[in-house]
This record gives sequence, C-alpha cells and structure tokens, in this order.
Amino acid sequence: MFHKILIANRGEIACRVIDTARRMGVATVAVYSDADRAARHVAEADEAVHIGGAAPADSYLKADAIIAAARETGAEAIHPGYGFLSENPEFVEAVEAAGLVFIGPSAPAIRAMGLKDAAKALMEKAGVPVVPGYHGANQDPEHLSGAADAIGYPVLIKAVAGGGGKGMRRVAAPGEFAEALASAQREAQGAFGNPAVLIEKFVEKPRHIEVQVFGDGARAVHLFERDCSLQRRHQKVIEEAPAPGMTEEMRAAMGQAAVRAAEAIGYSGAGTVEFIVDASGGLRPDRFWFMEMNTRLQVEHPVTEAITGVDLVEWQLRVAAGEPLPARQEQLSIRGHAFEARLYAEDVPAGFLPATGTLSHLRFPEGVRADTGVRAGDTISPWYDPMIAKVIVHGPTRAVALRRLARSLAETEVAGSVTNLAFLGALARHVGFAAGDVDTGLIARDLPSLTAAAECPLSVKALAALGAGGFARPGGGLAGFALWSPLARRVDMRLGEEEIPATLSLKAPDRVEVSLGDERLVAEWRGGDWWIDGTRAPGRLLVAPGRVTVFGAGTWEFALPDPLDRAAAGAAAGGLTLAPMPGLVKAVFVKPGQTVAAGERLAILEAMKMEHTLTAARDGTVAEVLAEAGAQVEAGAALVRMEEET
Repeated sequence: MFHKILIANRGEIACRVIDTARRMGVATVAVYSDADRAARHVAEADEAVHIGGAAPADSYLKADAIIAAARETGAEAIHPGYGFLSENPEFVEAVEAAGLVFIGPSAPAIRAMGLKDAAKALMEKAGVPVVPGYHGANQDPEHLSGAADAIGYPVLIKAVAGGGGKGMRRVAAPGEFAEALASAQREAQGAFGNPAVLIEKFVEKPRHIEVQVFGDGARAVHLFERDCSLQRRHQKVIEEAPAPGMTEEMRAAMGQAAVRAAEAIGYSGAGTVEFIVDASGGLRPDRFWFMEMNTRLQVEHPVTEAITGVDLVEWQLRVAAGEPLPARQEQLSIRGHAFEARLYAEDVPAGFLPATGTLSHLRFPEGVRADTGVRAGDTISPWYDPMIAKVIVHGPTRAVALRRLARSLAETEVAGSVTNLAFLGALARHVGFAAGDVDTGLIARDLPSLTAAAECPLSVKALAALGAGGFARPGGGLAGFALWSPLARRVDMRLGEEEIPATLSLKAPDRVEVSLGDERLVAEWRGGDWWIDGTRAPGRLLVAPGRVTVFGAGTWEFALPDPLDRAAAGAAAGGLTLAPMPGLVKAVFVKPGQTVAAGERLAILEAMKMEHTLTAARDGTVAEVLAEAGAQVEAGAALVRMEEET
C-alpha cells in the first residue's frame, strides 16, 4: 500500500479521498489555487502545495505543476478525483513517465471511452446495445442535419467529449436544428476544446440508469445500478440505488453488459457505464442502450457504497497498489435503498443560475452522511462548480429512505447564499417520484410546482421579527424600564419583494406581542423555546448583520434594510441588462438603435462552464451596448441599455 498520495482535485471529492486515506493510514497531499488557500481540503490534508491562479487552467488543469508537487512531497501516486484531469489520458501518461502511479484506469482505456462516437462503435463490437444515431466524423452542418432527419425527430445533439450536460441540446423539429447545433458546438469548444458532436434518437420516456463497475485490468465486477433520472438540463439532481422497478432479469442483463464493456478495454479502477432506458413499457431487458462510460469515480458513488457496504475509494487505492479485486461478483449484494441529493448554491427562481456567497452558517442533521468541501465561513467561488454538499441517506426500503431524505433536507441549515434546498425538498415530496414513476422529463414537466414559492406562515414572520428586534431569546433589545405603557419597537424586514413592517411590544420579561399589519400574535418563552399563540415556534433563529434566517419547515431569509439606505431604483427599471454572475461574454446579438421584443436574445454569458442566454425584459430600442464578445465581466456589470420608455 502507498505511504503517501497526492489528490489532484479540490472541494468535496478531495475531502472524500482524504477521509478514506486517513482511515487506511495513508498520508495525503493537497494542491490548491489562489482561490482555495483557506479551503477545507487544504486544512484537512497532511500537506498542501500551491499550484497557481484561481482559474482552473492556471491551477487544477496544470499537469506539470501537479506532478512536480507530487515529486517534491514524496507522494507515490496521484488520485484525480472527478472532473479536471481525471479523464485526460495525456495526464495519465505524464504521471507514469514521472515514475508515479495514477489511481485510475490506463491511458488507452480512457481514450477508448473518451469520445462518445468511438466508444459506441467499440461497444457495438463488444455486444453492448447502443442508441440509434450518427456517430461519424463528418461534422458538416448539412450532413448532421441530414443525419437527424434520417434518425427522426426529436433528436439529441451531444458533444463527443466531456459530459455534465455541456454541449448537449434537444431538438424537436428540423427548423430548430441549425441554431441548436451552433450553440452546442460553441459550448463544447469552450468546455472541452473540441466542438465535435454526435446525433442520437431522443427516447420519449427515458430513464438514466447507470452501472458501477470495478476492474483490475483483466477482469471486472459490477456493483449494481443507480437511477439518475431526476435531472435538470441534463445535470443530475437526486440519485438513488437500486433503481425503482428494477427486475432481476434486467439487472443481470445490464450488469453483464457493463462488465463486458469494462473488460473490452482492460479497465482498471472505478468506472460507470451509463445506459438510457426506454421506460414507456416498464423496465425490460431489451430496452436499454449504452450512452457512455465515465472512466473515473462518479459524483453519486456514495449511494452505491451505502447499499453494498463497499468503500470505493479504498478499492481504488488497493487495486492501484497492485492488489487483486477485493471481491468476486457473487460476494456482492444489495442491502436496502439509498438516495443522494446535490445541494448547490444556485438561484432557483432566476432559472437555476449558479450563485456565490459566503456561508455564514452550515449544519447537517445527525445520522446523515453529508459529503462536503466547505464549512461555515467559506466562500462559494465563481471559479468552480457551486456544489455545497451531497446529502446521502440509507434505509431498509425505498419508502423509508425517501422519508429520511425529505426530513434530512428539511433539517439541513444553510445561510449566506441562495440554494436549491427548497427545490430538493419539493422533489423528495413529489408524489410521482415517491411512487417510482420517474423519468428524465419529470422535473421539466412539473417545474412550476417544484419551484413555486411557499407562502411564509405568520408564525415564521413573527419569529423573524423577534430575532430582528433583538429577541433571539429573552433579555434582548427591549428589556428595560418603561413608564405607563409597554415598551415597543418597530422593525422592518423584507422577504423577497415583500416588505414586512412589524411592531414588538414587551408585555413581560418572557412575553412579547408581535404586530404584523392587522395580525397580533403573542410570543412566550417556555423551556428554552419561543411559543407563538400557544404553539412551539416553527423553526430556529439565526441572526446576522443585515438579515435574520429562520430554519425549520423550509429556510426563510429575511433582509433587514438599513433605514439610512436610499438605494436607487432597480436597474431593470432603467432598462439595463446586467450580468447575473461573473463570466465571459461569448456573444452579443444586438447593436444600438435595434428594436427588440421582450424575450429576444441580447447576449450569451459563459459562467461556471455553462452558457446563459440573457434576454430583453421588455419591448424597446437598444440605446447602448456596454460589453463586447470576449470581455470578462463581474456580477452586476451592465451589458445592454435600453432606451427609456416614453
């Protein structure tokens, strides 16, 4: 076994590898960028080496700096995590040329599966079923359009390199093809340096089911399947294992196909064979097709660990160190059910835009596995994926595990950045999902109900007002001496766009009347908690400068406006289109004097590896274009100004 390994990654996966390495007695070396000097993975590793600037190209993608750090610190092997250089065959070769061990598959195995078109051809030869489509080298737009016509609409355009939904577009009709193709190619070029795409038949009721495989270079086993059908724009949101409705016949067929795929390329280490499944007639062994193979550890690997009892990172280290496969196929079995929910810093009402911010508070409930790379006080950087944590639960049955997931999400506390926590909770409570009737279109079909803002209860507003007035507990801001009438104080709060004036009247040291418009509620302190109108307060208070957060049945964050602050009216009223986050302006579609309609495209901003289309908020005429293609802009930067309405 290795004495010391270097982890060529950051965040949650770096911390995950450190946990297992520490348990195995293996020392770890972290690498970090300028933006990650105080990151959790840096603090937890035995050693840490600075490798460059905040941009991935200046740090986590610098193979030479990473290898130099490994040699300088005496590391014997490099664990790539996922993303960055994890599926780069040139990096594998450079690691091995430096006399180090790459904890993962060989360069030829990565190359074999690195391009989706070549991988599909290889899988056909290995007897693995593949989706009907065009996987050829001719990238002429007219040829690709003709291929789409031959396959039959709807079709899916997919970048041949990479993953994560980047460079992928669904096209419903021939008239939409040219624009979708151009957008997919731009995004693929930016994300992977390769604009090539393939065209596939779009399955009408698809389920995304993948099989975890593990090989030692000669033989392989599978550790059963995961269902990753709950997706938003082709990015996974909640994963589970095993797949609901799976039959033993289909599990055996998919497992055998995945093992054939791994053994066909002499695969070593952890990998995932992804299949698209037509669920329109239930799960049948003749209705699944190979999509791609991820030649690395997957983000969702914890659900497989939960149902098998296997530590996949430990297996990675053992096999890379020269040990044989730790188990035979017949020794592996499924125990119970597991879910993983991906908690992100993202603005759901704004269309799931990635968000930034400093986490003033972060707490997970007891008994829940939370894989995270951040702590309270850490900043969500615009340079990297905005994941906060993966919340993982396990139970004896799917129903029990899903109830545990819903409760765990309700009890998770995050403050300092907008998140998708409420959205995840709505998914966990979704009736169709609970019944196992799931496909990749579920979120898109039910998006309005899943993202609808819940009405804030009066009791939550009253509790927030207590916090805003200095009454997180008795003895706060109103305690004191008053003649003839109760001491009272007004506090102003804002919840989203709603202005909430409240008045607090101290009736006794442990009793406060809270007035919210025409409503009056009585708050009493009993046994260490506030009780409002005779009912225990519905959450827990967190008071910070400028805001009050109530955790409980949802997370409610109230802003406390500065009474001296007289900010100007919103930029939208002045006709400005602002950058919603830091990013690169990829394209500008308008010029001064041009008339545009509400919803018309103005520009494309690339941020956090994805393209975001900015549209006109109203009909009008463009007065000024304030940024050009190729410009790097900060959040809030003005990009386009419309003429004032008359």
